[in-house]
Amino acid sequence: MAGRTVRVRGLPADLPPDRVADKLTIHFLRSRNGGGEIADLRVLPGPRGCALITFEALEVAQRILKAKNHVLSIGGKKYPLEVTAHGAELSPDEVARSRWLLPVRPRQPQLAPRPA
Repeated sequence: MAGRTVRVRGLPADLPPDRVADKLTIHFLRSRNGGGEIADLRVLPGPRGCALITFEALEVAQRILKAKNHVLSIGGKKYPLEVTAHGAELSPDEVARSRWLLPVRPRQPQLAPRPA
């Protein structure tokens, strides 16, 4: 899966995830959008919902990333999409907003000093 997966942001929050998945599938299958065969597509919930799309071929993912303007049209509305390589480094702002992604280290118990 390395290199074949892209992250898509800018999804319509007012639509059910299965409808968003259908629309994304149609968009990213089209050759005019740089698309191709999709191996897996997952819409992830959350305040900044996103989708992870894994393509059958690495070349398709590379074409998708090179295409600058991905716009999803649904019911007359246009949703500009942000497409990035999955696994790209998070910006400091994203890390701050995504604290749940970071491992939580248990606190070490404080030892009382030994009497002299």
